[in-house]
Amino acid sequence: MTEPRDAAPVRFPPPLIPLATILLGGLLDRVWPIDPGFALSAPIRYGLGGLVVTCALTLASWAIAHFRLSGQNEKPWTPTTAIVGAGPYRFTRNPMYLGMVLLCIGAAVLLSNWWILALTPLCALALQWFAIRPEEAYLESKFGEDYRAYKRRVRRWL
Repeated sequence: MTEPRDAAPVRFPPPLIPLATILLGGLLDRVWPIDPGFALSAPIRYGLGGLVVTCALTLASWAIAHFRLSGQNEKPWTPTTAIVGAGPYRFTRNPMYLGMVLLCIGAAVLLSNWWILALTPLCALALQWFAIRPEEAYLESKFGEDYRAYKRRVRRWL
């Protein structure tokens, strides 16, 4: 009989979800472009999109740094040894996933691609379903009331 695996049952790297969102949005834009009836000028588009992408990457990097400082691996299919509640984890339980969603929004603005923007809520739902739910179930079964108390203190997204 095999021992239960000490890790969240996440089946694939979660960053593939926002990557697929951006690639699918790019493909759909080539096949069936959406004209919103207005366009942001290039300097505004690049400035705003660049700012959102920078915020996304900063948030995700900050979260990864706190994971590594606690001696853990950011890959969800590896064992979790402690609940990280410092840094961005004081404000959101999922700063890496929030960063991924923000990255999609930033890419949509930078590329002036309405498909990416339209697909971003589906990206968030897919992250919720395929990564966050299995991770939270694992953490609750492993840490019990400590994790439930953390969930009561800190929102899932923002």
